[in-house]
Amino acid sequence: MKKKYTILFVILMLSIVSADAQCAMCRAVLESEADLSQAKGVNNGIVYLMAIPYVLVAITVFFIYKTFNKKTKTKKI
Repeated sequence: MKKKYTILFVILMLSIVSADAQCAMCRAVLESEADLSQAKGVNNGIVYLMAIPYVLVAITVFFIYKTFNKKTKTKKI
């Protein structure tokens, strides 16, 4: 039960945090223009590209955990 609340808390905290992933140079160039929609688009693209490796690693760790956990359960029986 405690694990469920911990996972829910982490997901909630990650959904609330606003991530600005631009480097200082990219931000300065994009914000110097009058149209800020291009800056928001670049920022969203950077955040998207940054998130993909974390998702892939999390999926890999999950499957490794499930495989390891399944092997230990079969040995106990």
